[in-house]
Amino acid sequence: MKRSSIMACVVLTGLLSGCVTQSRTPVHHKAQGALGPYSGSVEAGGLIFVSGKIGQRGGAFDLEVETTLDAVESELTRLGATFDDVVQATVFLTDLDNYARFNEIYGRRMGDPYPARACVEVSRLPGEARVEVQVIALKP
Repeated sequence: MKRSSIMACVVLTGLLSGCVTQSRTPVHHKAQGALGPYSGSVEAGGLIFVSGKIGQRGGAFDLEVETTLDAVESELTRLGATFDDVVQATVFLTDLDNYARFNEIYGRRMGDPYPARACVEVSRLPGEARVEVQVIALKP
C-alpha cells in the first residue's frame, strides 16, 4: 500500500473514531435574526454545521459577499472555530455571472488550502439575497 493511502486510512480511521466517541446529542445554537425556523448552527459528532447565511442586501454585490462571509465567520467564532476549520462549503448564487467576482472575494477571505465546495445557481434566496453560504467545520 502506498504511503499516501496508508496516511489516508489513518486519518479516516481517526476521524471516524472521533465521531463515534463524541456525544450523540446534537447541540443546537439559536439563529440570530433568522428569516425562518432553524438553528444558526448545530454541533454534532465533532463537527459544526452552519446554516446558510446571507449578508447585507440591496447594495453592491461585493459588499453583500463580504457581509455574508462575515456572518459565516461570526457564527464560527461564536463556537470557537475559524475559516481554517471549514472542511466543506456550499454557495448559492442567484446569478452565475457573479461567480468570478464571488470567487475573488471568497478566495481572499477563506484562504488556501480551500475547503471542498459546491456552488449552484438558484432562482431566489430568502430576503432577496443574491448569495448565501453554508459551511461544515471541524470543532476545535
